[in-house]
Amino acid sequence: MAVKKFKPITPGTRFRIGNSYAEVTTDTPEKSLVTGINKSGGRNSAGAMTVRQRGGGHKRLYRIIDFKRDKENIPARVKSIEYDPNRSAFIALLAYNDGEKRYIIAPNTLKVGDVVNSGKGVAPNTGNALYLSEIPLGSFIYAIEMTPGKGASIARSAGTNGQLMGREGKYAVVKMPSGEVRRILLTCKATMGATSNSDHALTVMGKAGKNRHAGRRPRVRGVAMNPVDHPMGGGEGRASGGHPRSRTGIMAKGQKTRNTKKPSSKLIISRRKTSGRK
Repeated sequence: MAVKKFKPITPGTRFRIGNSYAEVTTDTPEKSLVTGINKSGGRNSAGAMTVRQRGGGHKRLYRIIDFKRDKENIPARVKSIEYDPNRSAFIALLAYNDGEKRYIIAPNTLKVGDVVNSGKGVAPNTGNALYLSEIPLGSFIYAIEMTPGKGASIARSAGTNGQLMGREGKYAVVKMPSGEVRRILLTCKATMGATSNSDHALTVMGKAGKNRHAGRRPRVRGVAMNPVDHPMGGGEGRASGGHPRSRTGIMAKGQKTRNTKKPSSKLIISRRKTSGRK
């Protein structure tokens, strides 16, 4: 986990801070675990743009990740730590004793040659996937399931992790990366540790072209548009634009947008802390 500052030999490298990729051990993915990926460019089946600021970008291969960790009680040795263009965290290639290979989200401190396992009764070591009912209280976890058997959906990006705070009946009390505390069924799985590449947040693109390579097109501020284009557009000179809101009129900075009838709302113990809430 290290970043490197580039020498200012061009305007694009003057302020650029990139990842050193010191943990990555190979630049060639496992051929049996990659597949093609089609990009939509933000367009739907009718060709209409439904998501803005998307398009272009470098061609990618999708790495098939094992989010379920359902190959239980079969040890696997880490063959390599690899870069994945489709996510911010690094991935680890596991070679199981029965010959099968799978990718997982790599945790911090995982090294080539380490042995990881999954299932009931395995040790709570970094990289092992356990049921929430067996994880020691206070442990840091990532790749957390929300529905048993569905696969990890929480704390998968670079440098994130949750924490197991306690147990209440058939639920585990987990502190999410956002600070929210909620209940999750004890039959859900999570992986011990925290995700790799925690320095990802420290990187600086340095030039607009780096974002274009990632498939992100320029974003225009609402106050710089005309009234026909955005609720905050128009006005003489540099007008403030009124109350902050989205292009479709949804209020920002204060208005609650979560559906109160969502079934999982009853499982939330305390919401995340935000700067605008007291």
